[in-house]
Amino acid sequence: MQKTIFITGASSGLGKATARLFQEKGWKVIATMRRPEEEKELNQLPNVALLELDVTDTVKSQATISEILKSQTVDVVLNNAGYGLVGPLESLTDEQIQMQIRTNLLGVIHITKAFLPYFRERKSGTFINITSTFGLLGYPTCSIYNASKFAVDGFSEGLAYELAQFGINVKVIAPGGMQTNFTGRSLQGGMHEAYSQLVAKVSEGYSEEQIANYTKAEEVAQIIYEAATDEKSQLRYVAGKDAVALYRERLELTPEGQFEKIRQQFIF
Repeated sequence: MQKTIFITGASSGLGKATARLFQEKGWKVIATMRRPEEEKELNQLPNVALLELDVTDTVKSQATISEILKSQTVDVVLNNAGYGLVGPLESLTDEQIQMQIRTNLLGVIHITKAFLPYFRERKSGTFINITSTFGLLGYPTCSIYNASKFAVDGFSEGLAYELAQFGINVKVIAPGGMQTNFTGRSLQGGMHEAYSQLVAKVSEGYSEEQIANYTKAEEVAQIIYEAATDEKSQLRYVAGKDAVALYRERLELTPEGQFEKIRQQFIF
C-alpha cells in the first residue's frame, strides 16, 4: 500500500530534498509551506500535494490537518520547519526570541498534537522531528537556538515513552552543518559590540570553505527515509560527519569535558 508523509517547511533545503526523495520512492507527499504559490519545482511532481501552512498559526494549522485527515491517510509526520537565530543574547529582541521558540519548538508540539488522536486510533504512525547538532550540545551565539532544539529533543524523548504503548514511533534527526541556504534565508541574528571578538571567532565556522565541507541536504534526507522505514525503535539519528564526530566526542569526554574544551576556544 502506498504510504504518505506530511512535511512542514518543504519550500527549501532539507524539507524540499526530503519531499523529492520520498516522491521518488513511491510515497505520496503532502508538502506544506507558508507560500505554496511560489513553489515551482515540487508542484510539477506526481503524488505531491502543496498546502499552505504556517506552524506558528496554531488555529489554521489544526484546521488544515483536520481537513487532510478527513480524506486521506498519513503514515509519517516530518516536523522540519524551523530557522536559526544566532547572536549573543544581549543582541536579540524579545520578539526575535519569542518567534524562535514559537517556530522551532511550539510549532513541533502543536503539529504533533494535531496528529496524535489520529495515530493513536490507528495504533501506528511515526513522528520525525528535525533538531540539530546544537540540540545535543551548546555553542556560543546559539543560546536561543540551542534552547529551542534541546527542547525538541527532550520533548521527543518524553513523548516517545508516552506513545510506545500505541505503536507510535517518535524519532529525532540531528544534522550537523548542511549545504543549504540555511545560512541565508533561514538564519537570523543580532550584533552587540561587546561580543564582536566572539562573533568573529564563531563566524569562521560559516565561511564558504567550511560550508563546502558540510553534508548535503540529500544525504540527510536519506537518513530521514531510513528512520521512516527501518522499523526500529531507535530515537536519535545523528546526521553528517561533523555531527557524528561532535556527538562521539561528547560521549567520550562526557558533556562536562566537551564543555570545557569548547569554552577554552572562546576565552580571549
